[in-house]
Amino acid sequence: MTPEEKVGQLHQVANPDPHRDAAALAAAEFGTCIVASGEHAGNVRDAGTQAAAVNALQRAAVETSRLGVPLLVARDVIHGHRTVFPIPLGQAAGFDAQIVRDCARVAAREATADGIRWTFAPMLDVAQDPRWGRVAESWGEDAWLASHLGSAAVAGFQDGGRLAGPEAMAACAKHYVGYGLAQGGRDYAEVDVGPVTLHNRHLRPFRAAVDAGVATVMSAFHTLDGTPMTAHVPLLRDHLRGELGFTGPVVSDWDAVGELRQHGLATGTRDAAALALRAGVDIDMVTGAYHEHLTGLVRSGTVPAALVDEAAYRVLLLKLRLGLFEDPYTDPGRAAAVHLTPDHRALARRAAAGAVVLLRNDGVLPLTEPRRLHVTGALATASAELLGTWTLDGRAEDVVTIADAFRERYAGAVVTVDDGRFPDESLVRAREADVVVACVGEHPVRSGEANSVTSLEPPPGQVEQLTALARVSRRLVVVVLTGRPLALERLADVGEALVLVFHPGVEGGHGVVDVLTGDVPPSGRLPASLPWTTGQVPLHHDQRPTGRPLDPDGTVGRYRDHRDTPQYPFGHGLGYSPVSYEGVLLSAAELGPGETVRASARVTNTGSRPVLETVQLYVRAHLAAISRPVGELVGVRRVPLAPGESAEVVFELDRRTLSYRDAAGRERCEAGPFTVRIAPHAGGGVTTRLRVTDEAPGPT
Repeated sequence: MTPEEKVGQLHQVANPDPHRDAAALAAAEFGTCIVASGEHAGNVRDAGTQAAAVNALQRAAVETSRLGVPLLVARDVIHGHRTVFPIPLGQAAGFDAQIVRDCARVAAREATADGIRWTFAPMLDVAQDPRWGRVAESWGEDAWLASHLGSAAVAGFQDGGRLAGPEAMAACAKHYVGYGLAQGGRDYAEVDVGPVTLHNRHLRPFRAAVDAGVATVMSAFHTLDGTPMTAHVPLLRDHLRGELGFTGPVVSDWDAVGELRQHGLATGTRDAAALALRAGVDIDMVTGAYHEHLTGLVRSGTVPAALVDEAAYRVLLLKLRLGLFEDPYTDPGRAAAVHLTPDHRALARRAAAGAVVLLRNDGVLPLTEPRRLHVTGALATASAELLGTWTLDGRAEDVVTIADAFRERYAGAVVTVDDGRFPDESLVRAREADVVVACVGEHPVRSGEANSVTSLEPPPGQVEQLTALARVSRRLVVVVLTGRPLALERLADVGEALVLVFHPGVEGGHGVVDVLTGDVPPSGRLPASLPWTTGQVPLHHDQRPTGRPLDPDGTVGRYRDHRDTPQYPFGHGLGYSPVSYEGVLLSAAELGPGETVRASARVTNTGSRPVLETVQLYVRAHLAAISRPVGELVGVRRVPLAPGESAEVVFELDRRTLSYRDAAGRERCEAGPFTVRIAPHAGGGVTTRLRVTDEAPGPT
């Protein structure tokens, strides 16, 4: 390859056209492209892409360029393609790696039918400030959950590593690294974080994704301790390539190479190109800095030619792994056969039910067969709004609304509907009904990229409407649909039930109604703590202890004007029957080298309805070389229980489960002691103690 052809592999353009860009395609000026409506594409629909258009691009690249190297076509396929699943935060509420993998598998199957072979997902940022709009794209506040579910998404997108198959697409672990710590929840803002927190919390999901075989990584926009990630040699070239052993291409975020000028590190795109390539960014997304300057930088000796060779090799190897050299084209008839099939809709319905979290229930749920049901609220008849952020290829006409799902479910009852535009009409209908279901919450335009907020309260006017409905309703169920954790203090006592739903996707109406009627047991759990008020954030379950720990029942608090604990803790979610937990049993009191200890607890459904209990395992190290969190999630089991049924739930603990990383990133495991807690959420459960020893444990 000529120097220009090598550089071409590192240049990504947006929305190329085989006719307009014929000369560039013939000259192999770019090797990858993104189909997107712009830098803030998350809430902007575009014309999408079709196999015929991608084939035309490929034909121009392969048949008119000197070497015939195919293109790699990318798109933001975040939580579905034509079949839209719940937002990642909603999928995380299921605590179910298998359904995450299945959703990613379907997304890949549908997107590749349109010629897309690279997605910029999953997002692995640990998001502990819900003011940040991109919390919607995350797996929540916990590093273990983000690692567990992010790895599942990688496997789904990449078809378990079989990248050469026509229905596999390259995944991209983003945004490397620490983007979820943007100050004040302000998108793109700076990040300050110490090495221990970075290694144990924010790098951990990326390590898991690399271990899962993720094909690509995206560097983030922000600065970390003063250095923009796009130019961060220690974290990109040294840690990602060295410590983590990642061998695939690193792509910048949109125009992030060019933005090194705004960060104050480069006077122009020439300097920016040199900084980014030296740091380890292989592909420049849309800036054009590599295309314009890299050849000259190599000739002048400013950038070693070997760096260009290595980067081009990584891009070409990915194309080879994807089978593009053997067959760069997509069957134009495949999309009609795979888009929005009944099986895909059925999966979307199951996933939507998992995005429903029952927060409070005073006995109104599950709904019995009402004679008169009134469904109201701005989101009762919503269609496209249920899809959430980053749904470029979803269509409003494909969505099942909550109102329509209720009409279908209660075909023999009187179901009245209004959208809440006229509160006086809503009050009249509510007074006549046996049950009122009020569907409120966030429009997706308030979540996603560049959509941060200063207040986590529900949108203006909704609490007042709900309070008025509660005064006249016999029984009121409040359903809050959202793209982020909200502060719901003002709804603490409004109505007889409070339900949180993370934007649930194309089958959202069915999923919500399935849970409210009891056709499906509630199984959603909070992937992030819900604060009482915005002023409490960041508020996460794995905080470190202070030197003056609080008694939760005591009279002293950190705040003078509010309590310190969340309104609902991480992992919280009710079922329709209570579940009891009996004490933790260990197979050994000490964990020796190479050994595994079994921790078990008996859980019992003490009610009259089936439940799907999400049993969570937490550990706490009470003595270590660093201060360890007050609780760390290290395992989850989802256990179906019939009425009256008991089950012994077993987890396995080894040294890696109990270990942490020091400031240099070295893995360490110390003697402890450790508290082992098996619990329904981060705020409760049953416990015992475990020690780690350098000797094998004796008999128990």
